[in-house]
Amino acid sequence: MTFGVALLIVGGFLLGGAFSIFKADSDAKGRTSGQLVFASTLLVAALLATASGILYLVG
Repeated sequence: MTFGVALLIVGGFLLGGAFSIFKADSDAKGRTSGQLVFASTLLVAALLATASGILYLVG
């Protein structure tokens, strides 16, 4: 397994975590600002890891 594939796998896990945190809301209160910040941080990290993995495999 090369480093690029490992980065793609990590990006997938981070994307799944961002989706899970974004969907974990309360019926009464909705999403909190902490959930939105953490989910967006994970989404950015997932996009960076995926892009790095693709560039590592291409380059």
